[in-house]
Amino acid sequence: MTLPNQMHAIQITEPGGPEVLAMTTRPMPVPGPGQVLIKVAYAGVNRPDALQRAGSYAPPPTASDLPGLEVSGQVVAAGPGASGMVGQSVCALTPGGGYAEYVVCSALHCLPVPTGLSLAQAAALPETYFTVWSNIVMRGGLQAGERFLVHGGSSGIGTTAIQLAGMLGARVFATAGSTDKCTACADLGATSINYREDDFVEVMKAEGRANLILDMVGGSYLPRNVKALANDGRLVQIAFLTGPKVELNFAELMMRRLTITGSTLRPQSDLAKARIADQLLEQVWPWLDAGRIGPVMDSEFSLQDAAKAHAHLEGGSHIGKIVMKVGA
Repeated sequence: MTLPNQMHAIQITEPGGPEVLAMTTRPMPVPGPGQVLIKVAYAGVNRPDALQRAGSYAPPPTASDLPGLEVSGQVVAAGPGASGMVGQSVCALTPGGGYAEYVVCSALHCLPVPTGLSLAQAAALPETYFTVWSNIVMRGGLQAGERFLVHGGSSGIGTTAIQLAGMLGARVFATAGSTDKCTACADLGATSINYREDDFVEVMKAEGRANLILDMVGGSYLPRNVKALANDGRLVQIAFLTGPKVELNFAELMMRRLTITGSTLRPQSDLAKARIADQLLEQVWPWLDAGRIGPVMDSEFSLQDAAKAHAHLEGGSHIGKIVMKVGA
């Protein structure tokens, strides 16, 4: 296959709102050892993309400056050690650069497109599944029979967490801010809590409190999460939509043996991400192949409409995942 020398991509012209996203032309990326070049069919749209665009989430020094952390498409070229993947349809976690016609990533961060899923659906998997699995299972240690609470249950992360926790045998609770969003959470198997009407702390106290909480809100939710945890409970923090700083009495952590931890995905090493991919392929992809779980899809935009996609994401009305069609 003869590949072009240039490609179209979406760049961040300066820190700011969605309007700073603009189409540009970039040289074709070249895969290095252990890397593959993917002709992008669809790119997922995620909160870290918007944070990078706003200037509050800088990419790692070795990553592309272009936004886009997950894609689906076909492997069209490979570096040394990854040539056997050429021609395969994959979805992949990328270090950036997914908002483009072509992207380079580690071959170890690619996963097969699950049986029965479209390329649009496949592009909605990597960022959320890597994030949720690594935090609720590998870091949070969720076990069957435990009570699990996820905030933002109707988001891409939330809808994924509800399904994975349910498959693991946990009893799932989810907060959301509207009747439609609560219904979406309930349809996935969660006990939904409308945070505009009910206090999730009181709800969880009545249910015996949570063994594990996955939170992306932060701010005033941090001390409330502590109160909502059962003895020996764990809080896993993956974002701070309302701020990272709060006053917290750590005596309660000591007295009730609580654990507070957290992570971000993008700065982790290629090896750490490869380990997550291995677990997903072995334990989660069979559920996807069997149709027992799947991405909740909200909307699709064209690559040229990246600014509209970001505006929709930040508008907060979406339920599930937003993707952009690049070249399917």
